[in-house]
Amino acid sequence: MTDIFSLSATDLAALLCSRVCHDIISPVGAINNGLELLDEGGADEDAMQLIRASAVNASARLQFARLAFGAAGSAGMQIDTGDAQAVATAFIRNEKPELEWIGNRALLPKNKVKLLLNMILISNTAIPRGGKLTVRLDDVETAPRFTINANGPMVRVPARFLELHAGRQPEEAIDAHSVQFYYTMLLARETGMTISIRAGAEEIILSAT
Repeated sequence: MTDIFSLSATDLAALLCSRVCHDIISPVGAINNGLELLDEGGADEDAMQLIRASAVNASARLQFARLAFGAAGSAGMQIDTGDAQAVATAFIRNEKPELEWIGNRALLPKNKVKLLLNMILISNTAIPRGGKLTVRLDDVETAPRFTINANGPMVRVPARFLELHAGRQPEEAIDAHSVQFYYTMLLARETGMTISIRAGAEEIILSAT
């Protein structure tokens, strides 16, 4: 599988930055629209509601990206899963599914927490019409295991992720849309964890052990 990891460090960093920018363009643009409404002197209350909601959304996305992609907590080698739960809850609040988090709070190696958050992103993508994400953490004090159940209508595992998961050299170059799948598999390799996929008509289960 190592042959699929061909991106240079600079290319990976650039693509991840593009991914984060893509995620926050929409709420930041909505804030700008709200400010334009205020400047025009009309619909003040509607404009303020738009600004408030969009600011909360942008903040949630940035806080999530800080843990999932960035060097958050770089002073240490561990991240509190309670922090991961908090950013995931805030992020999913602006998405279609509901989120349930099951598991004891613990300090885990940084890259394992990043892997968990990136698996949540993929699971969210797998249920584009909404549904429920159930995140379960087991044996966090000894040998952590992560399981994410994604339930909803018309579930689908992203094809580019399946390609990388199978260890196949991508037919198309990794871009800002697929880099998150690449990064997830890279994190799995770095942590020594194996991602498993089970897919049914209305449920997809991602697990990492």
